[in-house]
Amino acid sequence: MADVDAHDTILAHDAALLKDTVREAGALARSMFRTELKKWIKGASSPVSEADIAVNDLLEARLRAATPDYGWLSEESADDSTRLSRRLTWVVDPIDGTRNYLNGHDEWCVSVALVEDATPVLAAVFAPTCEEFFLAVRGQGTTLNGKAVRATSGTALDFSRMAGPKPMVERLNASGGDIKLHPRIGSLALRLCRVAHGALDAAFAGGNSHDWDLAAADLIVQEAGGRMSDLSGDPILYNRREVTHGVLVAAGRDRHASIVAHFRNRPLA
Repeated sequence: MADVDAHDTILAHDAALLKDTVREAGALARSMFRTELKKWIKGASSPVSEADIAVNDLLEARLRAATPDYGWLSEESADDSTRLSRRLTWVVDPIDGTRNYLNGHDEWCVSVALVEDATPVLAAVFAPTCEEFFLAVRGQGTTLNGKAVRATSGTALDFSRMAGPKPMVERLNASGGDIKLHPRIGSLALRLCRVAHGALDAAFAGGNSHDWDLAAADLIVQEAGGRMSDLSGDPILYNRREVTHGVLVAAGRDRHASIVAHFRNRPLA
C-alpha cells in the first residue's frame, strides 16, 4: 500500500508539473504564431521551424530539470537510446500540426505524455488558438478546460462525425455511395482528442504516425471512455525502439469494437 501511495503522490506531482509546463509551452508557441519564422524541411517532407525548436527547448528544460531520472523522446530532439532503460519517459510533440501552424491555421497543439512501461499514464494536449486544454491521468478521467468529458456511445456510423483518410473510412461504407467526412483536421493529436469530448464519433490515423503524435491522445481517449488501437484491436505500445505505427482508430468503446470487428473481417490489403 505504501508503494502505491508513493506512486500516486509522484503521479500527482508530475501531473501538476505537466499541466503548468504545457500551458507555458503553448503560450510560447502562440506568441510566435503568425510571425516571420525561420523554417526548413527535415527528412523527406516534414516541415520544422524555429518555433518547434523553441517550444521543444522549453519543454525539455522544464520537464527534464524536474525529473532527471526520466527518459526523453521528442520529435525535435535527437533520439537517446537510454530512454529504453527508463521506466518513465516523457513523449513530446512540441507543435503537432506544424503545417497548420506555419500556414496560419488554428488547429495545432502542444502534445506531451508520460509513459510508464510502454503505456501512457499522464497526458496533456493544449491547442491555444482553439482554447482547448485536454488533461488525463490514468484512472482519473479526462478533462477539457477543467470539465470532465466522455466519448460518444453507440455503434452507429455517421460519416460526417468521422475524420481521417477518406479511402480508409470508405471501407466502412456498406452502401457504396459517396460519403462526406468531417473536414480535415491537420493536427493528428487534436483529431484523436476530438473523440474524447464527443466532437467526433471516430478518428483514424493513417500509417507512419509516431509515438509523439499518439501517446497523449491515446490516454485522453481512453480516460474519456474510448479506445484507441490498431485495426486488429491490439493496444499501442510506446517508448520502444521502433516508434512508428500503422493504421489506427479511436472511438467510444462500443463503436471502436464494431469498427475493429469490421476490419478483422475485411482487412486492409
